[in-house]
Amino acid sequence: MITRRKLLKTTAAASAVLAAPAIAQGRKIKLGYVSPQTGPLAAFSESDAFNIDLFLGTDIGSEFEVIVKDSQSNPNRAAEVAQELIVDDEVELMLVGSTPETTNPVTTTCELEGVACISTLAPWQPWFIGQQGNPTDPGSWQPFDFSFHYFWGLEDIINVFTAMWGQLDTNQRVGGLFPNDADGNAWGDPTVGLRPGLEAAGYNLLDPGRFQNLTDDFSAQINAFKGDNADIVTGVIIPPDFTTFWNQAKQQGYAPKAVTVAKAILFPPTVEALGEGAHNLSSEVWWTPTHPFSSSVSGQSAAELAEAFSTETNRPWTQPIGFVHSLFEMAADVMGRTASTGDGEAIAEAIAATNLETIIGRVAFDGAGVPPFAAANVTKTLLTGGQWRRREDGSFELVVVENSDAPNIPTGGAFETLT
Repeated sequence: MITRRKLLKTTAAASAVLAAPAIAQGRKIKLGYVSPQTGPLAAFSESDAFNIDLFLGTDIGSEFEVIVKDSQSNPNRAAEVAQELIVDDEVELMLVGSTPETTNPVTTTCELEGVACISTLAPWQPWFIGQQGNPTDPGSWQPFDFSFHYFWGLEDIINVFTAMWGQLDTNQRVGGLFPNDADGNAWGDPTVGLRPGLEAAGYNLLDPGRFQNLTDDFSAQINAFKGDNADIVTGVIIPPDFTTFWNQAKQQGYAPKAVTVAKAILFPPTVEALGEGAHNLSSEVWWTPTHPFSSSVSGQSAAELAEAFSTETNRPWTQPIGFVHSLFEMAADVMGRTASTGDGEAIAEAIAATNLETIIGRVAFDGAGVPPFAAANVTKTLLTGGQWRRREDGSFELVVVENSDAPNIPTGGAFETLT
């Protein structure tokens, strides 16, 4: 098959190196951006339009054209639109975020076609390991040539979750909710998932097995957790499934002391829909208006960016705002340091050399805190833990309650029990 990568390598265009940086060559640089704007993962993309308009309105953003594609929360669709962006739109740099169901197929397509790609908003293990030919054989894992990822990892989740639970008196028995998708299979993997780290911290994980996304009956999981007397529930689950699980758990009389789940309760609408039952539900926290960082393209602080989003949209801030914004910070920085707009290898080299202070903190692919097998392609970002607290008017506030791994992020209270 003649891929774009092979075609470029056989033409003079592939070897033409221009002296000026890409952003100074008198034409707009094409960025491709894939995200789940519809479907069950759409909440991750709520700030897309706001962030893209903001970026394009800056001095450096005016040098770019952003071509957006909707993955429809479907991995197959994500791969298809990535191919369209590369072949039909001839984008020079791909940006992608919002769970492995979006990042992984886009990254795989970019690797095949030789197009540089920057991704975020997915834990690094499901991103890196999930794309290997044999995810169960670490000896076979290979680095990527064109793709780079920044976010936290499962080791960070384990540290944050156990630090929150350690503030309570529990029996340290944990029930796990792991769907049959890229996140669930990674988190639930007995070797590289949560189990080894939780056991090392003194917790016992009960994993009743995989379930399909958008299931309508969690009785099997609830009965297993009740039978094990699990004081804690954790996992990684899409918002509609958690709503179903939590409502059924309450109906069936299951009342754990802590429910700490990733992905599902990141967003205010999901929490508000649960009503009083959402009080003190907990999750990972990767970005807030109190993060002490500023945008490299707009100059706004985290607080100012969140406020601008709420003012423009009349909606509460959400965690993806900062990370979506940071993707465009990365694009501006990378294309400002590369002189060849049509050469995926040159752009990949510029990404690898990134050392940028962004709205979500420093991004630098320096291998810090990452295993050697992933160090060339992955850099980690800060992670804290938080709880949703119900206000008197029925609205909810996300309060950071654990910051051991990120002491520069302020806390707003201590971890509290559900019951």
